[in-house]
Amino acid sequence: MILFPAIDLKDGQCVRLKLGDMDQATVYNEDPGAQAKAFEDQGFEWLHVVDLNGAFAGQTVNGEAVDAILKATKNPVQLGGGIRTLDHIEAWLSRGLARVILGTVAVRDPVLVIEACKRFPGQVAVGIDAKGGKVAVEGWAEASELGVIELAKRFEGAGVAAIIYTDIDRDGILAGINWASTLELADAVSIPVIASGGLASIDDIKRMLQPDAAKLEGAISGRALYDGRIDPAEALALIKAAKEVNA
Repeated sequence: MILFPAIDLKDGQCVRLKLGDMDQATVYNEDPGAQAKAFEDQGFEWLHVVDLNGAFAGQTVNGEAVDAILKATKNPVQLGGGIRTLDHIEAWLSRGLARVILGTVAVRDPVLVIEACKRFPGQVAVGIDAKGGKVAVEGWAEASELGVIELAKRFEGAGVAAIIYTDIDRDGILAGINWASTLELADAVSIPVIASGGLASIDDIKRMLQPDAAKLEGAISGRALYDGRIDPAEALALIKAAKEVNA
């Protein structure tokens, strides 16, 4: 089980949004590279990064900030937001990303995702952002009629490294993860699922380590870490202890 600290980039700064609303952004660090290094120093082993401007624009906007993050940390980094073409994927992976996250393009062009998985095995994840059980696209600005599990099943056997599942209705408001829908998705597909949206306290970490959540690869935490609601040392110690028990 991996706890992924999140860096969301807006206008070159590290921010958190409420419910995906770009007008409700709280700036937590003006230096994303320094924030990435701080997470590494706290003991985290991965980093989740989203180019928020890029998600709306359909292309990379915060490239300089992402490059600064890659330079600042030795940890593997996964990036989502505005990555829509095979050339774009290849360019980012060649710059040192461990994994790209494809969101809108997974809905619009699933064949591209399947081709990307063939070209870049183990380095392509799919981001599924849901509102009311339906998939949202274009930086959460547009709703679709596509169901979460329906979309996920399109990629069974394609070699997708992980599905990052975000419940928009809970993102950035510390409401707790939507365990029912998250575990339903994890049970429905063989692809590893990473939970996102709403992680609120150490109780969510403990819940994630229960046997019925064993199929989860991990969870992403943003505001709860920045606001001090989750202590990194305590959370990572719980995860380490659980790994040792299950070893």
